[in-house]
Amino acid sequence: MAFFTYIIAHTILLSSLFLTGGHSLQQSLNDGTTLVSKEGTFELGFFSPNRNSNNNRYLGIWYKNDPARTAVWVANRCNPINGSTGFLLINNTGNLVLFNNNNSKVVVWSSSSSSSKQAKKPKVELLESGNLVVTDEDTFLWQSFDYPSDTLLSSMKVGPYLNSGNGLDRSVSAWKNWDDPCPGDFIWRIEVSKNQLLLESIYREGTKVVFRSGPWNGVTFSGAPALGPNMLFTYSVVHNDKEAYFTMNIKNRSTMVRAVMNQTTTTWNHFTWIQTEKTWRSFFTIPSDKCDHYNACGPNTNCIVSDFNNCQCLKGFKPKSEQQWSIMDWSQGCERKTPLICQDKYKDGFVKLAGVKLPDTVHSWVNNEIYSLNECRKKCLENCSCMAYSNIDIRGEGSGCIIWFGDLIDIRQMPGGTQDLYFRLPESEIEREGQYKVERTAVIVAAVGGVCCIFILIACCIYRRQYLKGNV
Repeated sequence: MAFFTYIIAHTILLSSLFLTGGHSLQQSLNDGTTLVSKEGTFELGFFSPNRNSNNNRYLGIWYKNDPARTAVWVANRCNPINGSTGFLLINNTGNLVLFNNNNSKVVVWSSSSSSSKQAKKPKVELLESGNLVVTDEDTFLWQSFDYPSDTLLSSMKVGPYLNSGNGLDRSVSAWKNWDDPCPGDFIWRIEVSKNQLLLESIYREGTKVVFRSGPWNGVTFSGAPALGPNMLFTYSVVHNDKEAYFTMNIKNRSTMVRAVMNQTTTTWNHFTWIQTEKTWRSFFTIPSDKCDHYNACGPNTNCIVSDFNNCQCLKGFKPKSEQQWSIMDWSQGCERKTPLICQDKYKDGFVKLAGVKLPDTVHSWVNNEIYSLNECRKKCLENCSCMAYSNIDIRGEGSGCIIWFGDLIDIRQMPGGTQDLYFRLPESEIEREGQYKVERTAVIVAAVGGVCCIFILIACCIYRRQYLKGNV
């Protein structure tokens, strides 16, 4: 009897506290009914993945115009409801609560509002962005965008709250498979360094890194040009004391778009809706080529996309295993030809590698109060273990300093890249490189001079012959 009183009380609470209008609930939500955003872009309701036959039902959000109801967010990801008996309501503290059925006390899922106070006028609204929000008068309580599923939508933030204590990292995780929205082990995060000065976009399969974007340099991620402005989106990164996040914003609000983590292919796929074909079409994927895959060529290499050999040792380095290198097994990478002379820091120099994704920053040191590359270079020379340096921020004259220790991992050449890396070599290797350039220049000059002399001799012979014939 007490339970039925509980249900009746909460139903009355729902009907009296939710605003009217298509985008706000007027009563509890049952399987078979839906909540639609104000302009009809998104819809909240119950669905079965891929129309599966096992009768598992989930509460989710999808684009209303998508007849397949491709979910962009799922509430009860790992706890399906068996059959069409799901029942959603809001409790007296402003939490959404999903029950197995309206005659059961079994809670399948609930929102995790931090408030424990009695709600005055709670409201649930599905916004045109696809964000499901709960408010109490003017107080924000909860939003679905803080708990992404496998999909990134326009204006959604990916990245952690910093120093807030709530532990939310707003990561995007793939479904286990096409029929199971429970998180798999393929996940995308914006990861922030311990000193909170660097952030990168990183995809992992479990603990294994699949792809890293390179650190944000004030303009873009050094190794992910796809995460830059294009004809459909603008992208931005915010990094302050409270939070660090990546977001994309669609230019034309009428365009239906989604970016999805795919467990099967371990890729991040960007889709746009083609209305004339009633289907989703992929317009780019990450990783997109061999060099996008983490550490594709092993340490101390530069990955350059080509039809044959993608991997090159950095200047002054040689394959660690010539035998493995010859059969295109680059996993061991490269090692120095000549050791560094650490006893005398002035015996080492640096070679510029232009337009690259910066190496993995796991073993690095960062200082944003160093404002010139020359100071950064000096800082690197002070430490025998320092292998390379670069700016943190490339805007203007550049600022900040990052230096690397140990092997340089996951460098790749970026077409049109704007980030430069300066890696350390002993003076003898730099002189050898300089001597090679001098010798190569001499050969080119000699060859060009020889060709010019031949043309001059031929011209003289023609002139002499015409002169002798009296045709001058």
